[in-house]
Amino acid sequence: MVIAIGGCGASSGGDYGGQHPDYAKALAGSPTPLAALHRQAGELLPGGVDAYESRLRALAGYPAVVNVWASWCGPCRFEFPLFQRAAARYGKRIAFLGIDKQDSNDAAATFLEEAPVPYPSYTDPDAEISRAVGADLGQPDTAFYDRAGELTYLKQGPYTDLAALRADVERYALGTEGEGG
Repeated sequence: MVIAIGGCGASSGGDYGGQHPDYAKALAGSPTPLAALHRQAGELLPGGVDAYESRLRALAGYPAVVNVWASWCGPCRFEFPLFQRAAARYGKRIAFLGIDKQDSNDAAATFLEEAPVPYPSYTDPDAEISRAVGADLGQPDTAFYDRAGELTYLKQGPYTDLAALRADVERYALGTEGEGG
């Protein structure tokens, strides 16, 4: 039996090293809990499942979008610019977080210098956080949480265009499908 899982390979597609949004301008005036995330932009945070779940609880009242990625994952690199743009667009209303799965901290830090995002990522060397989320088949994956901190959707595999990511943000995080953003 052969099981094909779309996702990571060694390719380095994407324009992750290119221009990224002006996060300071886009996210100015963010509410305090979201501004705290922005101050940790590009940081790799330790602490495992407990730290991740504690952060989600601290973000109660705000929906969250959590991207599971790795620096060595070609599709992850390809979709990173989409998360850069989505975080700039929605980051005043939605908490964005990352989970850096089965990666080296040095490689992840180098990648985040090339492709900065306005939020931190939790290190997940043994995929414990990913398993807790249900994102254990590969990456990239994206978990959407509502304002109550409940997982509303887990997208397995990469986003290939911004419109699809925005549609899922609207539907699963904001609960405003079709209302724009």
